[in-house]
Amino acid sequence: MSFKAPRGTVDLLPKDSKKWRFVEEIIKNICHRFHFEEIRTPLFEHTEVFQRGVGDTTDIVQKEMYTFEDRGGRSLTLRPEGTAPVVRAFVENKLFGDPNQPTKLYYFASMFRYERPQKGRMRQLNQFGVEVLGSANPAVDAEVIDLAMTVYKELGLKSLKLVINSLGDHESRNNHRQALIEHFTPHKDELCKDCQSRLQQNPLRILDCKTDRDHPAMKTAPSILDYLNEESKDYFEQVKDYLTAMNIEYTIDPKLVRGLDYYNHTAFEIMSEAEGFGAITTLAGGGRYNGLVEELGGPATPGIGFGMGVERLLMALEAENIDIPVNNELDCYIVAFGENVEKEAVRITHNLRQSGIQVDKDYQGRKPKGQFKAADRLKVKFVLVLGESELEKQVINVKTMETGEQIEVPLAHLAESIKEKL
Repeated sequence: MSFKAPRGTVDLLPKDSKKWRFVEEIIKNICHRFHFEEIRTPLFEHTEVFQRGVGDTTDIVQKEMYTFEDRGGRSLTLRPEGTAPVVRAFVENKLFGDPNQPTKLYYFASMFRYERPQKGRMRQLNQFGVEVLGSANPAVDAEVIDLAMTVYKELGLKSLKLVINSLGDHESRNNHRQALIEHFTPHKDELCKDCQSRLQQNPLRILDCKTDRDHPAMKTAPSILDYLNEESKDYFEQVKDYLTAMNIEYTIDPKLVRGLDYYNHTAFEIMSEAEGFGAITTLAGGGRYNGLVEELGGPATPGIGFGMGVERLLMALEAENIDIPVNNELDCYIVAFGENVEKEAVRITHNLRQSGIQVDKDYQGRKPKGQFKAADRLKVKFVLVLGESELEKQVINVKTMETGEQIEVPLAHLAESIKEKL
């Protein structure tokens, strides 16, 4: 019987994991410069964290979560998104009590969503995300957007489009919500079943519907920008001013609502406009979620963040023909032959590794010719040749593969010699 990875999952093989590691190191360095610190939350949470944090009316909660009961009868869910777990950790560990505010966090995490797998959208997906908790300053919104744009630009992407919108404060959203209900009610029977249920529960989600996006009523739907009160208008203007000050270009889309219930004020998405990238162009999305901390049992604390798909980031790099520099070279490879040499080869391998040198040796019992071929395949910088005569003299031959030069080095000074060459 043969086994395959579950539908919607893929294996990350060594040739690809090197690319992922390179990208992740770039991102971590950027987070360090922006003074963000890493957080790691559990793979699963109590289901209520997502029901309360993400929202009962969202597709994630209604259709996409992997939920199960443990042996104690508790309902648990594999995390489908990163914000609610981070906020739960923020509340549980009382990070709001830290005098250094706001709390600026980033994470790399696997997410799990039961949806139809397609290119760049899997059932197990990997996200980089950030959350800033403890500041209602619009400059923080601009900083979070700046961080996301910096990641893409430093990796070389150029075909980017930043789209922003304001969902307004609680008052503005309520007024817009009522206007949407009045607008779509006469067309209720013409909408898909999902939108029919959304009409009373969360009419803002209708604007995000893929099924009804070409319905005539969509084009004439009330814009949230027409329902922003003065405070919300001023907040949005400040965000735009900060983006302009940083020379970050943006487009305003009044229909950008995001798919989660907790958003208010700033919402944004970053898209790829690269030719051949695919129909789903969104690379990252996020926004402000004042009120989520209280929903999960914490004190009134404003927050903002985003999630960025790592798979989609790599797709965008490929679409723009950006090569990720991957070092496939090996520093040293020991070619050993002779009856009494293997034990010494093991000892040398150990000592070189303890000295911080990358080294490997043959474990297949190959003859010298086969070992040299293996060294060629591994793109080795130096081949260390050890036979019985070298062992007797306590030396080893070091061959520089690039030039073909070969010198004899005392075993006692091998690590020092290799370090100098490297």
